[in-house]
Amino acid sequence: MTELPLPVQALVLALKSLPGIGPRSAERLALHVIQMEQERVRVLAEALIAAREKVVPCQRCGGLTESQPCRICGDDRRDAGVICVVERATDILSFEKSGAFRGHYHVLGGKLSPLDGVGPEDLTVRELEERVSGGSLREVVVALSGDVEGEATAHYLRQRLGASGVRITRLAQGLPAGAGLEYADELTLSRALEGRREFS
Repeated sequence: MTELPLPVQALVLALKSLPGIGPRSAERLALHVIQMEQERVRVLAEALIAAREKVVPCQRCGGLTESQPCRICGDDRRDAGVICVVERATDILSFEKSGAFRGHYHVLGGKLSPLDGVGPEDLTVRELEERVSGGSLREVVVALSGDVEGEATAHYLRQRLGASGVRITRLAQGLPAGAGLEYADELTLSRALEGRREFS
């Protein structure tokens, strides 16, 4: 097979570095881009650059925004007494799509992982403590993943924030809606049992 021209190979490499894009997808996308009208390619390139340059972390919560504070932090209709702690800024989008949470957020920037060299100083734990010590919070909802690192981070936050007097809660974990018991592992089933509540 004929080798792709060097600029196309460079584009394939760049696309392949994106999450979820494998070598074949990257090559297909690159070939599509080079066959697009030049004006459409320019629009795409300008949109990429503008998004990267204009979208920054919110100085208050760490979410993605164009202005300070972000739309969520600046909304007086939201419950400022409740903060939901998430790993990444993109996790906020999932909560917002659900429409189930009307408080504020705090992005940790990851989770504790000693094997990867990620300690408390690499996360925004100190900033979270400052927000909690402000005195206006009633509850901190810890919404981290249920893997080992997420569990360790949740327990660490519980220890650090425990003396504040603010209620610390954790998202319920268990069976996903519509899933059969035969597909659930032991840990998921045990958490579903632990998190059970009254029938309403």
